[in-house]
Amino acid sequence: MSRRKNAGTLTDLPSLPAHGMRIVPLGGLGEIGRNMAVFEHEGRLLVVDCGVLFPENDQPGVDVILPDWSQYQDRLDDIEAIVLTHGHEDHIGAVPYLLRERSDIPVYGSRLTNAFVGAKLREHRIKATLQDVAEGERVTLGPFELEFFAVNHSIPDAMAVAIRTQAGLVLHTGDFKMDQVPLDGRITDLAGFARLGFEGIDLLMADSTNAEVPGFVTSEEKLGPVIESVIREAEQRIIVASFASHVHRIQQVIDAAHKNNRKIAFVGRSMVRNMGVAGDLGYLNIPPGLTVSIDQAARMHPSQVVIISTGSQGEPLSALSRMATGNHRHITIEEGDTVLLASSLVPGNETAVNKVINALAQLGAQVISKDNALVHVSGHAAAGELLYLLNTAKPSNLMPVHGEWRHLRAHAALARKTGLSDEQIVMTSDGDVVDLIDGQVQVVGHIDCGMVYVDGNRAGVDESTLKDRLILGEEGFLACTIVVSTSSRMIVRAAHAHARGFADNPEIIAAVEPLVDKEIQRQLEEGVTDSHKLAQAMRRVMGRWVSDTHRRRPMILPSVIDL
Repeated sequence: MSRRKNAGTLTDLPSLPAHGMRIVPLGGLGEIGRNMAVFEHEGRLLVVDCGVLFPENDQPGVDVILPDWSQYQDRLDDIEAIVLTHGHEDHIGAVPYLLRERSDIPVYGSRLTNAFVGAKLREHRIKATLQDVAEGERVTLGPFELEFFAVNHSIPDAMAVAIRTQAGLVLHTGDFKMDQVPLDGRITDLAGFARLGFEGIDLLMADSTNAEVPGFVTSEEKLGPVIESVIREAEQRIIVASFASHVHRIQQVIDAAHKNNRKIAFVGRSMVRNMGVAGDLGYLNIPPGLTVSIDQAARMHPSQVVIISTGSQGEPLSALSRMATGNHRHITIEEGDTVLLASSLVPGNETAVNKVINALAQLGAQVISKDNALVHVSGHAAAGELLYLLNTAKPSNLMPVHGEWRHLRAHAALARKTGLSDEQIVMTSDGDVVDLIDGQVQVVGHIDCGMVYVDGNRAGVDESTLKDRLILGEEGFLACTIVVSTSSRMIVRAAHAHARGFADNPEIIAAVEPLVDKEIQRQLEEGVTDSHKLAQAMRRVMGRWVSDTHRRRPMILPSVIDL
């Protein structure tokens, strides 16, 4: 099994032969999100997916996390196109940030995917070239010949892409499953994959998210009757929380609401935007007169309305979270309301989601989720489906993608069952450099590849800033100012300390002031006149005092004013 090399830069790597292909995943490996891979052949680049990762509790103030494409900063002109497998945020969310740096990169995706991207680009005020493609189409982009295949997923119009070059044939599945009776009748194109298998797939890059789950994923059609029964039996308001891109699931809710004579209202900016797009393109069927505004819904009798909201992952600023904390402008949760979480739980969001569920329960709501009812099925292939794909496509090599390390390793174990050897299974992390040469796949190096944090409109918040935010949030800060005259080597005004988030009693803080005065006077008498060195001396004294006395580690902000 190929192993990771020491980190470096692109220039540190061995040269790529003219007939070879280089693949560098920049996100989506060892994590759920930030999916992005760069393919290189004959000096040209192809980007497949460009998604975001949502922050965790130890990343305060961060809105989204981008892949790190800084190693390609001076090669943006070499990018032929961005190819998108489907319209989920973890595959399209970073597109506007890449197009900020070169807006004329053409974007290829399905009709719905590009519509979602286009809406995002308008918010960012970016004009771009969006090229719609569909399953069965072939497109040539420089040295890359692409062929698109229908795959079934939890969003319409998902596609796999086959990439043909002189180096060989790569099949990238994107996210997929094998629902045999999907709601839109669009099944995963196993016949197409089999045809590629006869042609010879040199490398299969396949979704690993559910590799640990045995068997096959339950069909989406099983959910409809359950959702309808929840809405039929509820006596008061119903709030359904879902991903803003889960068109099929929201269609099931709409159908159930219509059948039970309830109006629907969309809540949350991304939900309103995406459902508007899906409705305009015909992917969402909403009977005339069924929708109402959130203002109207708030005035209606609770038994007459279903609210479809964002916030299924416990996002702090989402509509559902604001309802749970009583801070939503229009909707107040009341005893007897029903909240339906119609989505999966993204790994890492467990604490946030449980917090919201408990807050809703405390307000008297009945919370229904996949833990107590069949209201969600996964959009990712389980182990039985992955085995089916491996046996159908018969790849020469496998590179598990899209998943945490446990998912990638489980996928590798499945591949061994189908006869692939360790040498044919490429286990990689973000930044690993994989070369496909003469049908052989090998990890040849590793590039520096971190996370890019977005805070508001600013991309590139560094790790030290996040560390400072954590310290401030957990320990507060302790500041101290002293006025000295370095020319006369004396203290003009004694140290004055204050704190925030550390201690409410000013007398506690005042105890450090004589210690600072004593140390600064000693430094001055020893001939130290540099303000920075004096400030560092203050920091050491304050740090020792707060650690020894209070066993705390607040941020320390010393200030020396030299008259």
